[in-house]
Amino acid sequence: MGSVRWAFRCKSWTPSRSDWLFAARCVQPEEKERIGQFVFTKDAKSAMVGRLLLRRFVCERMGIPWTEIRLERSPRGKPYLADTPKISPHCDRSWSFNISHQGDYVVLAADRGVQVGVDLMKVSMPGSSSVPEFFRIMTRQFTPHEWSVIQSAGSEREQLATFHRHWTLKESFIKAIGTGLGFNLQRVEFHLSPEPLRPGSVLRQTKMLLDEEPEEAWIFESLASWLAPPPPPPSPFTLLSFSELIASASPLTEEDPAYWESFRMKAEAPQRRREAQASA
Repeated sequence: MGSVRWAFRCKSWTPSRSDWLFAARCVQPEEKERIGQFVFTKDAKSAMVGRLLLRRFVCERMGIPWTEIRLERSPRGKPYLADTPKISPHCDRSWSFNISHQGDYVVLAADRGVQVGVDLMKVSMPGSSSVPEFFRIMTRQFTPHEWSVIQSAGSEREQLATFHRHWTLKESFIKAIGTGLGFNLQRVEFHLSPEPLRPGSVLRQTKMLLDEEPEEAWIFESLASWLAPPPPPPSPFTLLSFSELIASASPLTEEDPAYWESFRMKAEAPQRRREAQASA
């Protein structure tokens, strides 16, 4: 079974004018326009990297020339490769792929012959409420068993880490099956691996119940990366540089200098987020 795990750390990337304009030429025009509408550069960078990761994967692993790739979104928002007359019938369509971006990273996961979903979260304190209040708001998203595990994890930060671990497991499952936000999260219950999640480790012992029945066919990989100081993402993810990200890229459109001017005038993040990052 083939497997791909790529990561890109957006926080470490300060694009030059030529980098940003070249990246913009290498994504579909409607995606370029969507990315340009983000208010903050942090979000624009994550969205741009996500599209480039998808196109790099389709080009290099599925064997489709960059300029012939047409990516679409399902009604539930999951990216997929659209059929076009130029795509060879001999390209490898057995792959399933998914991306996620949040915090400092954008990641892509792909495998052959199975459904794939990936999700990541940066563990941070709630911005506008206490941890107990945040948990109260999210009560309906987890089963009694899951809340018992979350709230017995130790300190508030450890509880948040366990909360996010459960959340990303649920999100990755929903993204794999492509049902979107209409799925009742209490239908799935996770029983975490008994081993602690440590930086650089990959845990695969997590089990899932769907409608109270064990689902043995699904495999869940849990990873962690500590960011002080920032190490590379844990194996099996490969951390890509910008030059590696665009190594197979080919422009789809002409250069648009105004796109850079719009980007460079944006703030990196909202003021409150910047202050939180500075104090972290």
